[in-house]
Amino acid sequence: MSQILGIESTCDETAAAVVVDGWLVRSSVVASQVEIHAKYRGVVPEIASRAHIQNILPVIHEALVMRV
Repeated sequence: MSQILGIESTCDETAAAVVVDGWLVRSSVVASQVEIHAKYRGVVPEIASRAHIQNILPVIHEALVMRV
């Protein structure tokens, strides 16, 4: 059994997922920044990068311990 940890960060989301044997999604966790950027009516890169730093470890941890 192989397991893959996928990590993704877009302009306003930080996400991680664990996939087993290439097709079975064991977990998928997304931290959204929509509310943070809403008052600016768009993504502010400096705020987004700081939010990614704050979110990445908790998102990865949750993906590793969570089961779908």
